[in-house]
Amino acid sequence: MERGKAGVIHIYSTMNNTIIHVTDISNAHTFAIRSGGSQVKADRLGSSPRAAMDAAKRIAEDMFAKGVSAAHVKIRAAGGIGSKTTGPGARSAVKALERAGVRILSVENVTPVPHDGCKRKGGRKGRRM
Repeated sequence: MERGKAGVIHIYSTMNNTIIHVTDISNAHTFAIRSGGSQVKADRLGSSPRAAMDAAKRIAEDMFAKGVSAAHVKIRAAGGIGSKTTGPGARSAVKALERAGVRILSVENVTPVPHDGCKRKGGRKGRRM
């Protein structure tokens, strides 16, 4: 079996969209970028697992065309003072990549964590509904 190049798949998943970005190991060269929102007609469906799966399938095709067959996966949520949980498309994107034949070497969560920097919005008693 011939071994291809390895890359890094960055998955940025929020409640509104899922963006998949493939680079080389040094993050200097981009192989492919797709988003869940570009795969569906309605904006509200951009974050759905189905849209993330379709974007991941297209990403896998682009990766194989460029000779990349294995990858490290880095999953990121909004983080900081935003949401620390990934959106609904992150897990399904990783599954779709695996089903498409991409060899996944590692999966890592790289969501940024605040270190007492900016104050979260909402005031003293929080956001009142």
